[in-house]
Amino acid sequence: MFLKLIEFAMKLKKLILPILILGLAVIGIFYYFQTTETVDEKDIITKVKRGVFEIKVTATGELQAKNSEKIRGPSSMRAAGIWNTSITDLTPEGTIVKEGDYVATLDRTELDGKMKDAMSEIEQIQTQLEQAKIDTAIEMRGIRDDLVNLTFSKKEKELYVDQSRYEPQMVIQQAEIDLQKTQRDFLQLENKYELKKEQAAAKISEIDSQLKQQENKLSVIQKLNQDFIIKAPKDGMVIYSRSWNGEKKGPGSQVSGWNPTVAELPDLSDMISKTFVNEVDISRIKKGQDVTIEIDAFPDMDYTGTVTQVANIGETLKGFDSKVFEVTVQVNEIDSIMRPAMTTGNEIITDILEDRIYIPLEAFHVDSISFVYSKVNGELSKKEIVTGVSNDDDILVKHGLKEGDPIYLTIPENNANLPIVLLDESIKKEMKTQLEKEKRERAERMKQKALKVKDESNINSGEGGGDRVIIFN
Repeated sequence: MFLKLIEFAMKLKKLILPILILGLAVIGIFYYFQTTETVDEKDIITKVKRGVFEIKVTATGELQAKNSEKIRGPSSMRAAGIWNTSITDLTPEGTIVKEGDYVATLDRTELDGKMKDAMSEIEQIQTQLEQAKIDTAIEMRGIRDDLVNLTFSKKEKELYVDQSRYEPQMVIQQAEIDLQKTQRDFLQLENKYELKKEQAAAKISEIDSQLKQQENKLSVIQKLNQDFIIKAPKDGMVIYSRSWNGEKKGPGSQVSGWNPTVAELPDLSDMISKTFVNEVDISRIKKGQDVTIEIDAFPDMDYTGTVTQVANIGETLKGFDSKVFEVTVQVNEIDSIMRPAMTTGNEIITDILEDRIYIPLEAFHVDSISFVYSKVNGELSKKEIVTGVSNDDDILVKHGLKEGDPIYLTIPENNANLPIVLLDESIKKEMKTQLEKEKRERAERMKQKALKVKDESNINSGEGGGDRVIIFN
């Protein structure tokens, strides 16, 4: 029995030893693959790609109607002496209105004051007119009475001259002199009467003219009072207009007598996107360049456009660190979901390069040289490369890499001790010359495209425009 137990123990020992060895091997393999997976997760590797390379400038824009009907306040405000007023009520932006529908009301406070002043002035002038008529009537009546009295005096003098013809010569001469004096006084009073009559007529005419001016002014103010209720000139969607500083006009905003616009009715069949490009990228923007447009409110919808205008002078705007230039993009499509003031993401395609090698920007590094982390002859190294233009995601590689080469997107832990593989100086010099040549050719292509678009726009303006793609949802 004892010998059987010993024999069983020996057999068990022979079975356990291979099992232990196999277990250790499994553990080792598991640990090895676990470590490898950790390394792979830590060091992200991609490959050099070849294909179409688009050079883009990305900018945020805002949809606007290319043409719109102005909803204006009364143009006669200045005639009434009102230079500014404010909006007391304005229909909500985006409201669909019919021709003649209510849109806004302007503040009547100053207008009411002007109306009271005009009515008070009219009453005062009417009083002056009545007083002038009474004064004239009294004065003219007095002169007429004097003329009547002189007429009787003249007849008396004539009678006295007739009676004194048998008197001494001195008495006759005295009577004739008295008669002549009376006749002269009568003629002078007649002339005075005519002059006073003309003077009174002129004075009354002047006062009457002042009265008519004030009555006309009151009539303008009364009509203006009705025009302070603003109605839509045609069917459309109400969009708030902007003041000189770019702020939207709403209730409480000022309306100038020189520009009494309170809102707009945009033509939604012809939209543009106004965007601002910083001064670093503006040299790459030209008329005629294609644009990919995405409306932030509808990110699943993509539209196309064309650069139609580029500002020559930069400006400083709130929210921008540097000067920006206004760029106008014509939207090619029409969609019922498009509304003015919607924010757009605009990708302006400044050039398209066929069959080019490029890498992600994350893999590109610059120190004293431009390089990537890649394996050279099986050894991880800093490999110098010559690059070209870039876009928001990738950069062109002119020399140093080929399609399919693996490169690191992450920086290895021991990067400071990695060897550097430099390019030959003659190659770098040759690449520099080639890059300058390509830059000139690219600029010439952009120039020719801009000229072509200008010629086409001139032709279209003479023919009444071209076709458009319409999308209705």
